[in-house]
Amino acid sequence: MVKVTMADVAEKAGVSKSTVSQYLNKRYEYMSAETRSKIEEAIEELEYQPNALARSLKQKRTSTIGIIVANIMHSFSTEICRAIEDYFQEYGMNVMLCNSYEDAEKEKMYIEMLQAKQVDGIILFPTGKNKQLYKKLTKQRTPILFIDRKVEGINTDIIAVNNGEAVYKAIEHLAEQGHRKIAILTAPLTISSRMERMEGYKRAVKELGLEQHEPFMISCEMAEMKSRLNKLFAGEIKPSAIIAGNDLVLLEVLAHIKANAIKVPEQLALIVFDNISFAHLLQPTLTSIIQPSQEMGKAAGELLHERIKADGQIDASPRERIFECKLVVRESTLRSTPAEK
Repeated sequence: MVKVTMADVAEKAGVSKSTVSQYLNKRYEYMSAETRSKIEEAIEELEYQPNALARSLKQKRTSTIGIIVANIMHSFSTEICRAIEDYFQEYGMNVMLCNSYEDAEKEKMYIEMLQAKQVDGIILFPTGKNKQLYKKLTKQRTPILFIDRKVEGINTDIIAVNNGEAVYKAIEHLAEQGHRKIAILTAPLTISSRMERMEGYKRAVKELGLEQHEPFMISCEMAEMKSRLNKLFAGEIKPSAIIAGNDLVLLEVLAHIKANAIKVPEQLALIVFDNISFAHLLQPTLTSIIQPSQEMGKAAGELLHERIKADGQIDASPRERIFECKLVVRESTLRSTPAEK
């Protein structure tokens, strides 16, 4: 079978090779709709398949970016990745998705693999455990962006939310409903977003004059969450409200609630820090701290794309975009009578 070339497409469409090249690279600024239509028809009729490898060698780009997610099981991470993919698809760029499962060695392996494949840039939900590698990437001026998490000492573009303020507002809401004994449950405090949420909790409890109890602050692996919940509710002082730090923590809390026939919100108010698609379908409906995942994903795409297009020619100073969360109040925190004082 004879391979169809760009020259064949140009001849069929009655245009130059450079015009076909501009079409393939989506540079339509000075191209009429008629010319675009002719090239499109020629490509379809000849079944032309552009040589991506040749084009990447010529442009010194692969039109591919890599995303390394810390845990794809989180709905928030999935939503962000979808938004990033949608953004780059508009520019004819591909996305390679990797999942580190919070494992530093897997993260290192994926970073090195993406570099070997010469991706144009990397978006990373960092474990925070490969600082020397992060520094190496920034020193090499590799377009890289951290999302959801910050790593101290690493100067790179960041997309995140105001975690502390979001938790503070959630506790304010619970306090307005009469709650004074509020617990917070998170995965281990190994990343900035969880640390910020815990700091927001501590600040709110102190400034709002609520009851402070060390057992109310739980940060542990998911495998330990069930036993920690049992211990929390077996204690002499029990919380009247809980903030679940993410969707996976929420599942453990819901399991405990069901196993112990706890009535929500009469016996226990519940808030989750995450985008739970079925929150409005639960009975009672679930109060949630919503992160703007679509906007964050798009912003991540925009910042990384700017770095890629600039090819190291723009200011290397890190840029940071911090988004605000939204507290969506539903039945799981609304009480007809005040909580125990």
